[in-house]
Amino acid sequence: MTDIAQLRTWLAEAEAAQHKLLTGCKTVTIREGESQLTYSEADADKLAAYIQNLQLRISRAGGDRFRRGGGRAVFTDC
Repeated sequence: MTDIAQLRTWLAEAEAAQHKLLTGCKTVTIREGESQLTYSEADADKLAAYIQNLQLRISRAGGDRFRRGGGRAVFTDC
């Protein structure tokens, strides 16, 4: 099971990536554990769903969704 701190980190990364997509970045890559997730402008809805999933997981784990950990987002093609 993933701890709340890690979920918050992933959420912060995903939200930063979403911001980049919405402000002109063509693709963004974020990490979830050992996996890398890459989203393009066309995948913005999938990224939004991923963010909602993380928010739900944090909520179910009893965490405050507004508290964030540090992010390590990797942005490409910006």
